[in-house]
Amino acid sequence: MSQRGPMLAPSPVALAFPHIQWDPLGSLRLTAQETALLRMAETNPIGYTLADARDATMYARVLLKLLAEAAAAGAGFGAVSTISKPCDEKTALEALEEDPLGVVSHYAVTKLHSIITTLMSGTTVTVGNVFYSGKDGLLIDQWKALLRLLNKGGHGDLFAQSGAALCLALILVTACPSMQTAAKDDSAKTGSASYASAVEPLEALTAWIVSQLKSATGSNIGIAIPAMTALMAATETRHLFSASGGIKYLARQLRASSKRSTAGSDQNSRAGSATVQQLYELTFCLWCMTYELNGSPNIRADFVKDGAAVEALTLMVSTAPREKVVRVALAALVNLAQCTADEAPEPPGMTKVDGGVFLTDMLACKLLKYIQFLQDRQFTDPDIVEDIKILHKLLSVNYKEMSRWEVYKTEVESGHLQWGSTHTEAFFKENARMLEGKDSDFKLLKVLIALLSSKDDEIAAIACHDIGEFVRFYPNGRAIAKRLGAKELVMPLIEHENVDLQRHALQCVSKMMVQHWEYVK
Repeated sequence: MSQRGPMLAPSPVALAFPHIQWDPLGSLRLTAQETALLRMAETNPIGYTLADARDATMYARVLLKLLAEAAAAGAGFGAVSTISKPCDEKTALEALEEDPLGVVSHYAVTKLHSIITTLMSGTTVTVGNVFYSGKDGLLIDQWKALLRLLNKGGHGDLFAQSGAALCLALILVTACPSMQTAAKDDSAKTGSASYASAVEPLEALTAWIVSQLKSATGSNIGIAIPAMTALMAATETRHLFSASGGIKYLARQLRASSKRSTAGSDQNSRAGSATVQQLYELTFCLWCMTYELNGSPNIRADFVKDGAAVEALTLMVSTAPREKVVRVALAALVNLAQCTADEAPEPPGMTKVDGGVFLTDMLACKLLKYIQFLQDRQFTDPDIVEDIKILHKLLSVNYKEMSRWEVYKTEVESGHLQWGSTHTEAFFKENARMLEGKDSDFKLLKVLIALLSSKDDEIAAIACHDIGEFVRFYPNGRAIAKRLGAKELVMPLIEHENVDLQRHALQCVSKMMVQHWEYVK
């Protein structure tokens, strides 16, 4: 089966490529043979150049040399690195004149990606033949030119970095045993590729991707998405991604990107489309990771950490940016809801995590409500319809088994507060004493007080409301809330710019200070 891997967006200076003159670029230190090979590759179809393993290998190595020499001569910080949108030919030629090495870097990355995807599509010569050498199939040393581009940091050339990361990911994933097994099952030739020689580069690439997830905001997150998507193709790289903390930061990035997308939904359509595509790709990667749940207690533990993954996926369902995003988010949630610890149980001392744990988190995020909304929509994709049925059934059964207090406790512990029947006077009249906790440590009340500092105004407002109701209905609740520091955190919120939060903060303070609140309500 042919597989071309994630696509690379065109270079913004692509129209300058045919005008590159190799002879004047002495800093690239090209031999006459290498220059001739580059010219020959320009005049012949890519399939012709790659038909012979030796020619294909020489061509790939020359392109990697271009990257290495251009970077050594200062490429990556010139005029080309500041261009983000596609240029017309005139502007591209001006960029070539001003920053020829920057254009050369874009050229080399573009051609490398073309080589790799062509080799992946089912030619007789393979990625393993070209980028791994000798009888042991060791990764060629020239791969380091790609890593050097990534290590230029946030001030480097975004296209060159994103393209280099994608090329490196596609080269390295080829060596994974699970990929080679799949290729053999498809009766394809893989070439000899040593996984041992690819492990260290894979660790370095994965660390770079995770660092981008940690720090990237807005459009810059796109720099790491293509390479991350490529890594999702193999079991080994998915486990490596998880071990590097990738699941946590991927979930956080998806959650943050979703909120940015919602906030900017009124912007122009081009920006909106780009944001939706990023949401889809991030969700797709998280979905791929769910296929490792049953075989790894560590990956289950990573998914359950601070509930970020379930919250992010629920956001995709509730905001429904596009049907394709909803489809992948639902598929991921189904995998979480149905996962088991039977195949790979947790070792002694490690908390068991299975579908029941994730279903509880989903209820805390009000997923059942959103699933009920989706039931009323008409979807053409049968997979969406089936996943909605599965989740509705599982969530409904789980919900019936939980008391109202357990639903509330789960919601508070998750930190995902939303207005509902558990945030009412009637609920606290009945359950205020439960906030005391089994050990009389008021642990849940302390969580509510911590949520007063939430950056989400609605969560902070609900925390104000609930603390105020605790003060009303728990004996000596006023003194306990003050002792735990609630008053100091609520007082500044009285002057908050959000009118609704301001109102709930004022009511909360009033309940803490007035003996008979009902008379001034």
